[in-house]
Amino acid sequence: MTDAGGPLAGIVVLDLSRALAGPHAAMLLGDLGARVIKVEAPGSGDDTRTWGPPFVGPEDGPISTYFLSCNRNKESIELDLKSDDGKAQLTRLIRASDVLVENFRPGVLDRLGFPVEHIHELNSRMVVCSISGFGHDGPEGGRAGYDQIAQGEAGLMSITGAGPDDPTKVGVPIGDLLAGLHGAHGVLAALYERNQTGRGRVVRTSLLSSIVGVHAFQGTRWTVGGEVPTALGNHHPSIAPYGAYSCADGMFQIAVASERQWKIFAELVGLDVADPRFATNPDRVTNRAALNTELEAVFATDTRDSWLERINAAGIPCGAIRTIDEVYSWDQTRSQGLVLPVEHSVLGQIDLPGSAVRFDDGGRQEHVAPPMLGEHNESVRAWLDGLDER
Repeated sequence: MTDAGGPLAGIVVLDLSRALAGPHAAMLLGDLGARVIKVEAPGSGDDTRTWGPPFVGPEDGPISTYFLSCNRNKESIELDLKSDDGKAQLTRLIRASDVLVENFRPGVLDRLGFPVEHIHELNSRMVVCSISGFGHDGPEGGRAGYDQIAQGEAGLMSITGAGPDDPTKVGVPIGDLLAGLHGAHGVLAALYERNQTGRGRVVRTSLLSSIVGVHAFQGTRWTVGGEVPTALGNHHPSIAPYGAYSCADGMFQIAVASERQWKIFAELVGLDVADPRFATNPDRVTNRAALNTELEAVFATDTRDSWLERINAAGIPCGAIRTIDEVYSWDQTRSQGLVLPVEHSVLGQIDLPGSAVRFDDGGRQEHVAPPMLGEHNESVRAWLDGLDER
């Protein structure tokens, strides 16, 4: 793979991970310009290659859209890490790489013969990113990590849903995705440190820590305020009115986050600013049910688009609730580079969700479609041979 540019150009990432958290971390590094070499089990590859439907492509070789979501900008090489050849090739890859990403259960990499100490004997500059389900130590450190289970264990489901009796998972595997994001930013810090020390280090994160780490004000409601948060559906627990409302032909959302905005908004919708139930934000939160009843009655008199136009014109944050297909056809989404056309070796041109990070010089200049299993077996081995010769 040629240098595609970007701030991590020249960095080689060895991706030993599978499923989502680790592959997402490695993909984010690839988006920043790193060369990512994905090691997969011969014949089967990453578990997500079989996750579906939906599948696309030929009937005799269907391709999982799940796999396509988290493996752009990578090369694929098949290695049996339990075989002598697999271990030998992995040793060469470790020596030639800057970053290793893995999300095996704690202890698996050791049993394969590659504990961290040995990895750093082979390459003292290697940054190792290790992602687990519930942490690498502690009384439950060895548990397998699956996103929805982690969402429940880490409290996220208890604050998501229509109400306290309706614990609900987030619509994407947010624990996996956050762990990938935290792993990637830990790697960037370790690479920066390596510039000063000349040595790599281990970066650890988990689904549990990644979810607890974004509890934000819901966490301090308990740790400082002594209040156990519960789900409130589509309304903010500390600000009102802030949430989703029904109108004549659907739903939309508003966010009235200051007293100045409240006065403008109340006048717009015909509510009495002097009403003591709604005088301040704490009053409005306390009397949220009554406030929402009045607002629903007002909003029922007109259409979504009409309300959005009027509320937006008044300077109050508001928005539609779009379906996924609407998001990807939205001009604003496309203007931000969030629809990424790439050329797939089997599917031809496909559109992928784009990177959330942009750079003023364009960053990575060329993005590559997720690889077919073993697509780069020969080219990666040839590259390693060339390094050996030099």
